[in-house]
Order: sequence, then structure tokens, then C-alpha cells
Amino acid sequence: MRQIILDTETTGLEPKQGHRIIEIGCIELVDRRETSRNFHQYLNPEREIDDGAFNVHGLSNEFLSDKSRFADIAQEFIDFIKGSELIIHNAPFDVGFINSELRLLGKKWGRVEDYCKIFDTLVLAREKHPGQKNNLDALCKRYEVDNSQRDLHGALLDAQILLDVYLRITGGQTTLSFTETESKKSNAEENKQEINVKQTKKIIIEPTESELTQHQLLLESIHEKSGGKCIWMKNEVD
Repeated sequence: MRQIILDTETTGLEPKQGHRIIEIGCIELVDRRETSRNFHQYLNPEREIDDGAFNVHGLSNEFLSDKSRFADIAQEFIDFIKGSELIIHNAPFDVGFINSELRLLGKKWGRVEDYCKIFDTLVLAREKHPGQKNNLDALCKRYEVDNSQRDLHGALLDAQILLDVYLRITGGQTTLSFTETESKKSNAEENKQEINVKQTKKIIIEPTESELTQHQLLLESIHEKSGGKCIWMKNEVD
């Protein structure tokens, strides 16, 4: 199973108002394990960045002025995500912006949904924690994920944080590698053999005559002091 943790940063909140993507960060998972493959690009949006957006991510027009445009990296991006399941927090926001960028390139590019499946961790978080805050910072606190480096938002940084949150909220890294599976199987077999040995070699230690005598005297003492109510004496009589 191939999954891509994805996050974007933008010039503003609404693509219908002409806002654009300025950063894309993607991290690849295979069988719920992080690989060494990432996709990360800063993009020249060819427009001004809203002050509110700048305060969130700190990416300036000057910094982005010499970066690639979305059209320059579109094919590489599509090739990276194709056939995967995209893991996104508040997916309609990021997917809406990516689809807007694809529309600007022409109808032949289609939509994100034509290339991969979408999984929204915000929907999952709301199902698990109704009535509570479920933004990424709140989930980090709830699931004890370190986000101390997140002074400002960043697509790749936020994707890494979301990866940790996603694995914890969905039960951790449950898929074992072949080597780990074989190791666990080997340990299980060893434990089974050890148990079987213990079961087949039973050692019975018989009491000595002296111990039997002492035991009988103790029962008689209990029987006398309890007014004949020592149940162990009754069992022996029976």
C-alpha cells in the first residue's frame, strides 16, 4: 500500500479569488512505513501574497521570485502521487488548490481525484473526538507528537508532523517487515518448545514422614480451636 502525506502553503485562502500554491510537501509511505522518497517544491505564484498568509508561513514574494512555477513541476508532481492514497488534513483546502492549478494548465490534466484516492485526517479526527479542537496543533498535543519546531507553517514540516499524527491516530506502524515477521515466528517457536518441555518434565516432590506428622498436628490444633470446624480434617475423614 503506497500512501503520500501531503501539505501545501498558499498565497491566501480561496483559489476562486486567484490565490495560488507557493509550496508543496509530500512524504511517501509504503505499507505504513516512511521511505526515503519525498517531493518538495517552493513555487513562484506570479501574484502577491496576502499579509495574513505571510504571517502563517513566512514565505515572501522576494524569496519565491526565482522559484519554479507550478507548470514547470506539474508532471513531476503528478508522477509522484499517481496511484497512491493522499493523506491530507482538511483535504478540501489542499485538493481545491491543486485542482485549481491543474485547471490553469488545461482540461487534459484533469483533477487530483483522477490520479489517486484522498483520505482526510480531519474527518477521522472529528469522528474520534467530536466537539473538540481537531487542528494539527491540537492533535499533536492529544497524541503527544512533538511540534516544537513549528513556529511557522511549512508544507514539508507539516507533512512530517501529520505523518506522525496519522500513524498514532490510526494505530501505529502495524505492518512488519519480512525479517521482523520471521524473527517473531522464530521466537514464538522457541517459546512453544520451552513450554512443551516444561509440560513434559513434571517433578513431584513427596513430603517426608516428619512433614506429614507436623501437618497432621497442625490440623488437629486448628480442629480443636475451631470447635470441630476444620474443613481439612473433614476432608481427610471423608
